[in-house]
Amino acid sequence: QVQLVESGGGLVQAGGSLRLSCAASGRTFSNYAMAWFRQAPGKEREFVAASWSSGTTSYADSVKGRFTISRDNAKITVLLQMGNLKSEDTAGYYCAAGQRRSLDHNSYDYWGQGTQVTVSS
Repeated sequence: QVQLVESGGGLVQAGGSLRLSCAASGRTFSNYAMAWFRQAPGKEREFVAASWSSGTTSYADSVKGRFTISRDNAKITVLLQMGNLKSEDTAGYYCAAGQRRSLDHNSYDYWGQGTQVTVSS
């Protein structure tokens, strides 16, 4: 059974940092795209960052330079290091895995339950 379990969310002041972790199990993910998406109340789920199976990464313009995604294929863990957090980063953050290189959340096959990040100004 495939599972993605996120952790590391919480409440932080603007300008602070958080690190989110996604632990995957149930299959091999080394040839999968691993990504983070976020969704704020009343808004669409949006792409944040991805680690492609090639080893390269992609970021949304809104987080570029502030967030860093990394993956450990041996431990099947994906991290999202978030810095200089802003109030607009407040959202539920979701880890996802998919077979295609895509920024569209509809292309992903597996999802975690999400972890809440709240940034106070």
